[in-house]
Amino acid sequence: MMVDNSFSELVGLIYEGPLEASPWSGFLARLKDVLGAVATTLVLRPYDTDRVGLILTQGGSSEGIARYRDGFFMADPFVALPPGEVVALHEIVPLAEFEQSELYRLCMAPGGLWDSLGADLRIDDAMEARLRIARSRGARAFGKPEKRLCAALLPHIERAVRIHTRLHRVESERALYAGAVEHLAVGAVILDGKGAVTGANQLARQLFAQHDGIWLDGTSLRVHSPREAAELRRLTTELLAERRQGLPGVVQALRITRPSGRADLGLIVRPLPSDPAVDASELPGLAVFISNPEEQSDAPVAVLAKLFSFTPTEAQLALRLANGMNLDEVAAALGMSRNTARAHLRSVFTKTGISRQSALVRLILKSVASLA
Repeated sequence: MMVDNSFSELVGLIYEGPLEASPWSGFLARLKDVLGAVATTLVLRPYDTDRVGLILTQGGSSEGIARYRDGFFMADPFVALPPGEVVALHEIVPLAEFEQSELYRLCMAPGGLWDSLGADLRIDDAMEARLRIARSRGARAFGKPEKRLCAALLPHIERAVRIHTRLHRVESERALYAGAVEHLAVGAVILDGKGAVTGANQLARQLFAQHDGIWLDGTSLRVHSPREAAELRRLTTELLAERRQGLPGVVQALRITRPSGRADLGLIVRPLPSDPAVDASELPGLAVFISNPEEQSDAPVAVLAKLFSFTPTEAQLALRLANGMNLDEVAAALGMSRNTARAHLRSVFTKTGISRQSALVRLILKSVASLA
């Protein structure tokens, strides 16, 4: 069986596309060269929508692309193409007639575009991919060989776009969860399968910068107390060994003292899921969560007020109590008498259905307001 090196290269670039900073730029550039085109474009858009979607292109003119994006995409001559079928523009409309259209004059002519190939793909009835390839005026019109090549590439484009969609969804979820952890004032550190630090959120980096009980030495997580350091090494070694064996690791906890005398930090070490088909050392292995009792809640006052039907003053009082102030300190900070502060506190108790200040603190700290 003969393998066409050019086709094999294009297929490889299709599957590398989702990992590129500008998706499919390598594939579109190489396809342009292989087909002697002046522009190649891949449009990704939600199916059954009037939105233009994401336009990825190599060649053409920025002016023409901007006009296409701003509304001329609705005049695309490749209308209602059967999914997976490659069609040449001159098969739809005579090129001499097409050059009289606004789409040609305003979007295609500035980039020297003339005859084109078009193919549409429908992916999981949720996403539509449009491939467009254009040659310059005076070049040979597209024929059967070019159409066959594009038709052979379409199944790979469909799979790669599906992979891209899945990766984007996973990345969006990861960003959501990372943002939630950040708002909850919890430091988060990721260790790989060898115990090296591969990532940390902003709060964890702030704690490391203080060098007070815990810090980062290169890619190694360090703690001040020799006893606590030995315990942390034991926990991580055991959890990583259990993970390599496919055993369900147990979440471990550890307190970290701080030389400054500030409140101890709390550490939770949790094993992350592994994949038997992938070398465990190459994947994230453990998550280390760091809680700092002195970290204050930054829940927005307006969100607290809406969540619990507080007045603005009641929301400020509740937030200050949650952040460790006593009632006298809150009264002074808000410029009111202690009796007035107590009246506001009674109203807060009535609205939340609780009767103790400690319970109010827990309610505020555990509420979704801290995620806002």
